[in-house]
Amino acid sequence: MQSFDEILATLENADHLTQLELSNPDGSPAAIIENKPGSQGSLKVYHQLWKKYGSIDRQAAEEGLALYAEHTADARSNPGKHPNIDRLLEVIESGSRLEVRCQTTGLAP
Repeated sequence: MQSFDEILATLENADHLTQLELSNPDGSPAAIIENKPGSQGSLKVYHQLWKKYGSIDRQAAEEGLALYAEHTADARSNPGKHPNIDRLLEVIESGSRLEVRCQTTGLAP
């Protein structure tokens, strides 16, 4: 099985993003994932899922858990330690969906 770092290296570059804004189906804010150390991996994962699925639904969330690799098991064992993975688990459990809005630097990727 590939590690999270190995998987990240295969994902599209997301350096052109400043953040991703996640919202619930009713439009209420769910989270912001910023392009900063400690969350850049999650930014790439969520961006990849958004590009492929258009939102974060159950299917996207399941793929996201696979992309997080070894961190998914850690998140399941330690709720709250990995909030971006916890969010995917919640989408799967609830059957809900998250909308994604990309904020860019204005520079082409």
